[in-house]
Amino acid sequence: MKTCALEPLRYLRQEEMEAIHKAALRILNKTGMWIDHLQALEYLRAAGCQVDMDGRIVKFPPEIVEAAVARMRRNFQDVNRWPKRLSVRYSQVRFDAQPPRVHEDFTVSGGGFCCFIWDLDGERRYATLQDVRQSLKLADQLDQIAYTGLPCAAQDIPVEIRPVMMAAELVKATRKYGGIETFQRKDVGYVTRIGEIVAGSREAHRRNPILVGYGEARTPLCIDAVMADVMLAHLELGLPQSLDTMPNGGATAPMSPASILALGIAETLGGLVLGYAIDPNATMTIDVTPGYCDMRAMQFRCAGAERMPLVAARVQLISEYYGCPSGVHAGKSDACVPGIQAAIEKSISMYVAVMSGAIGFGTVGQLENMITFSPLQLAIDNEMARYVRHSIQGFEVNDETLALEVIEELGHGGHSYDHPHTVKKFRELQLLSPYFDLCGWGMGDSLDRERFEKRAVERVRQALATERAPVLTADQEAAIDEVVKEAAMDLKVKVPA
Repeated sequence: MKTCALEPLRYLRQEEMEAIHKAALRILNKTGMWIDHLQALEYLRAAGCQVDMDGRIVKFPPEIVEAAVARMRRNFQDVNRWPKRLSVRYSQVRFDAQPPRVHEDFTVSGGGFCCFIWDLDGERRYATLQDVRQSLKLADQLDQIAYTGLPCAAQDIPVEIRPVMMAAELVKATRKYGGIETFQRKDVGYVTRIGEIVAGSREAHRRNPILVGYGEARTPLCIDAVMADVMLAHLELGLPQSLDTMPNGGATAPMSPASILALGIAETLGGLVLGYAIDPNATMTIDVTPGYCDMRAMQFRCAGAERMPLVAARVQLISEYYGCPSGVHAGKSDACVPGIQAAIEKSISMYVAVMSGAIGFGTVGQLENMITFSPLQLAIDNEMARYVRHSIQGFEVNDETLALEVIEELGHGGHSYDHPHTVKKFRELQLLSPYFDLCGWGMGDSLDRERFEKRAVERVRQALATERAPVLTADQEAAIDEVVKEAAMDLKVKVPA
């Protein structure tokens, strides 16, 4: 099969990307950011920013921001720098410059740290530790899922120890290591130690880091003390970072898409400057998750037709203008249960993300605006991703594929059902999925409206019943258990048996 040569969807002209960038520079220089962290403020003042220590307001001179962007671009073009790839909580970053294109090798990520689960019995409830273990077991066996964080987070585990315990559960269950949520500075140290145990050493982990958390702006234009602390902790350990931001048009940002993007770019560029102020050799990237507030429900919409141009423009800006190939939030739905709405929202957002040039998307398996995980939906999303992957495959045009001799053999009114050319090619070209039927009316189970869901449930049950070999050695598991025990003692919480 020919490598995909499709040009990505482009919603923005070069001059429009320049205008958004210049608007972000003005926002940072004129309005600035509120950063509630004294050490971060000191770093930024030393880097040449204008800092009001009493008001915690930082204003970023354009030349400081431009220098940070130029450094990031150079780093992405340096073939000798490492790491080359990093799995973040919803997708992946490739720390190397690549021409904008549609990536037929796009990755799909599970994860999301959802509080709730919609289980196979149709009950929505708080997720438990057992749910976490089963969700990871399922994600590990689904072939389209390349990376997974925690599809759900155990609400029966004390919140103080939850990130550390969830990291331990993740690495014991799968080698599809995704990103992790960290709630405080102490989490970062313990989670990183778990990653080092899996990698084999501190140096190996720095070269190929796993379980990396992240900082997130409180839009508009704020970084609170906890997120700044988490970001600093990662950078002090030599781990990659970005400042994510979720500007919400109509709620925390103006409603116009250009303004939403400008605000989000400003916030993440502020994080970029902070990262290089902390460590000039840091591995940094930028990130924006733009969206709109649904003015009926007053919620951030994860899906919605109007969000698709924003997602595409975000991919174009980050990957093409700033030179940072990365994945994006997609495969999402605002529906509370699997069904037609979820299928439409998820499939279209997957396709738009990939066709816009994203190197991956996630996190899949989620419902209800990213707060509920469904194992059934994860199995369905896996098939949707396979469908999308098949739909962007290129094809070759040559003497064999033009098959003129076959056409001549068929002549007038012939058929090719049993021709050797058909036998050779059909399995390669067609998506022969057991989920997608072609049945005439009344044939087989064609009148069963829930047949797709039933097959997905059966796939989930089969995966959960499958015995698997341990992912880690006994010594690695014991070392990780010791880290969890130490964290529990430090945080003064009791670890459930």
